[in-house]
Amino acid sequence: MKSTKYYLAAITAYTIWGFFSLVLKPIHSYASLDILFYRVFSCSILLLLITFVFKRKRVKEAVATFKALPLEKKRRTVLLNIGGSIFLTANWFTFIYVMNHVSVKATSLAYLVCPILTTLLAYFILHEKLSKTQWLSVGLSVTGCLLLSYANIMDMFFSIIIGLTYASYLVSQRVNVGFDKFIVLTFHITLSALFLLPFFPAYGGPVPTEFKFYLCIEIIALGFTIFPLLLNLFALTGLNSSTVGMLLNINPMIAFGLATFVYHEQSGPLQILSYGIIFISVLVFNSHHIFKSKQKEIPMTKCS
Repeated sequence: MKSTKYYLAAITAYTIWGFFSLVLKPIHSYASLDILFYRVFSCSILLLLITFVFKRKRVKEAVATFKALPLEKKRRTVLLNIGGSIFLTANWFTFIYVMNHVSVKATSLAYLVCPILTTLLAYFILHEKLSKTQWLSVGLSVTGCLLLSYANIMDMFFSIIIGLTYASYLVSQRVNVGFDKFIVLTFHITLSALFLLPFFPAYGGPVPTEFKFYLCIEIIALGFTIFPLLLNLFALTGLNSSTVGMLLNINPMIAFGLATFVYHEQSGPLQILSYGIIFISVLVFNSHHIFKSKQKEIPMTKCS
């Protein structure tokens, strides 16, 4: 099916992010804000180098496309791209702030709240249609999140703030079309680096000297930022933002599995039940694609 490659792109991106802890754990002794600074700066430098060495033709095409747009569409394009960069920077910044000053649980919950917020924003802003089955899925996801936030409403509050920034990024980039996604991502992250640069002298720690730190940062930059974000933007060209948003639940479910089976963190029955409900919600939301794929395979099997 035509949409399968977009599903695979989104699933791959969120699966990669689910394993993020494997590369963060080795540098857990460094301040989270320092990891954020070096991650964004490194991503920006890498993307700019790749762009100016291999993508100069694409840059010229993007400039020509932008110049050919009517004035109203030029303004819209500028707002979408500056807004996208602001949403991305705000997401990273609030994530780090909540992790350092509120709780790790709240940051984990944010990844579960984000798909719900993305679906709602897409419905009200982009007027994306949802079937009754998909609304049922949203209801299941809400139930799972409420169970996880039980007894700590402040975790839910901060999770909504984090989730809303990334949901806004997904929805804004769903309509940001007509330009090479690599060039778009380069613009977003470079602008993000410029936003963060003034804060670096005041809030950055001592310059790291360990090779391990820089190795992990480069792995994070390439494998856990640039590559999955490109896949995410590609998925948005073929799927609506609510679908891409719901698939984001893959990320925290993998992270939960790692926390339980690799890092041996304790998980209560309520957590297991909540994640189980959310996993079911993802299957229900995408059931139309799953069943269509199976139906398409049946006649092919008979012919063989």
